[in-house]
Amino acid sequence: MEKKRAPSEQKAQALRAVLQGQLDGQGGEELLSTIVRLSTERILQEALEHEQAEALGRGRYEARGEKLGYRNGYEKGTVKTAEGVFHVKLPQIRGCAEPYRSALWGHMATTSDVLKRLIVEMYVGGMSQRDIEYSLESALGHFVLGKSTVSELSATLNEEYEAWRTRDLSPETVTYLFMDTVYEPLRRWGQKTGILCVWAICEDGRKVLLSLSTTNSESYESCLEVLRSLVKRGMCTPVTITTDGALGLTKAIDTMWPKSLRIRCGFHKMQNFQQKVPARAWPEVKALLVDMREAPTREKAEQRRAAIVEQYQRELPELCRCLLDDADASLNHLAVPQRHQQYVRTSHLVERAFVEERRRTKVIPHLWDEGSVVMLVYGVLIRVSERWGKKCFSEFEQQQIRSLREKLKLDEQEVSMSEAFVYAPTRRSATSAA
Repeated sequence: MEKKRAPSEQKAQALRAVLQGQLDGQGGEELLSTIVRLSTERILQEALEHEQAEALGRGRYEARGEKLGYRNGYEKGTVKTAEGVFHVKLPQIRGCAEPYRSALWGHMATTSDVLKRLIVEMYVGGMSQRDIEYSLESALGHFVLGKSTVSELSATLNEEYEAWRTRDLSPETVTYLFMDTVYEPLRRWGQKTGILCVWAICEDGRKVLLSLSTTNSESYESCLEVLRSLVKRGMCTPVTITTDGALGLTKAIDTMWPKSLRIRCGFHKMQNFQQKVPARAWPEVKALLVDMREAPTREKAEQRRAAIVEQYQRELPELCRCLLDDADASLNHLAVPQRHQQYVRTSHLVERAFVEERRRTKVIPHLWDEGSVVMLVYGVLIRVSERWGKKCFSEFEQQQIRSLREKLKLDEQEVSMSEAFVYAPTRRSATSAA
C-alpha cells in the first residue's frame, strides 16, 4: 500500500506525523530541523511529480490512451545545502520519443551556492579537502564531498581570479607600491615556482592586492612584463616602489617608472649589514644605522651615512661598500610624509600577507601544478586584501601625497610601452625631487 502512494504523499504523511507529535524522542532544535527538512522535501517532490505529469499529459493512474510514454519508477536524488541534506525521488519516464530529463532538477544545483561558498572559505581558510569532507559529514549527515564538487569549486575560483586579474586599475589611486615573490613547491614538476605579488597603498590609505604572476626567476624581462601589464590596465604611476635588491626587478622598475622613488627594503638591507659586521660590534653599528634611517631630513641622513663610512672604512670595508650600494634607494623613504615612512621603508606589507598564505600552504605543502598554486594564493591573499581595505589616511595626508606627486612630476609624462623596452633611465633621487 505504501508503494502505491506518491512520494510527495509519503512526505506529507511523515510531516503530519511529526506535527501531531507521533515522532517520539525528538524535541527543540532537532524537532524543528525535522519539520523544515520534511517540508522542503515535500515541496521539491511535489514540483518534480507535477513536472512529470505535464510531460506525460496526464495525472497519476489516468489512462494513457494513445499518448506516448509511461511512468517508470524513481531514482534517488540529493540536494546538499548549508541548511542540510534533502532527499527526494526523481520520477522516471520511458517510451517517449526523446529521453526524459527533468528541467527542474537540471537547473537545481545538487550543491547549493551557499554551501559552495562555505566550502571555498573553509578551503582558503586552512582546511584540507579531507578536513572539509569530515566536518561537513559530521555537521550535515551523509554528505560526501565528491570530485565533481571539487571541480566546480575550482572552476568558481578560476572564474573569480580571471575577472580580478584583468580588471581595470584606473579607479585605484595607487601611491605606494610593494613587490616581492613567494616560492611554493610543485608536486608535478618536483621544483618550486615563484609568484610575484604586487600590493599597493592607495592615496586614502587602503591596502589593495593588484597582481599575481607566476615566475621561475625575477629576471628583467619577466618583471618588466608584469609592470607593463599593470600600466596597460590603467594603473597610475606610483610615488614609491619598495622591493628587495633583486637586480632584474629593480632594473625593470627604473625602466618603467624613472620618476618614481624606488625604495630598497630596509629590513633586507639590515640583514645584509649584519652579515658583514662581527657579532660583538653589531649593537653599536646597528644603533648608528637606525639613527641614519630615522633622520629628520635626507640631508641629515646623508651626513650620518658619511660619518659611518669615515668611522668604519678601514675596520669594516665590506659594511661600507654595502652601505653605499644603491644608496639613494636606501634613503628615499625620507621623501614621503613622516607618518608614512614606517609603511614604505620595508616590504612588511607583502611579508605580512605571505604569513597568511604560508599558514594555508602548510596544510597542502606540495600542490600539483602552477594553476593550483595560483588559485590557492589568490584565494588567501584576496581575502587578506578585503580585510585590509580600510581608509586610514586623513585629508591632510592625502594633500601631502598630491604635493609630492607634483614635485616628482609623475602625472606630466608617462613612459610609453615601446620606450620601456629600449632604455633604462637613471634613477631620480629624492634630493633632486625636493
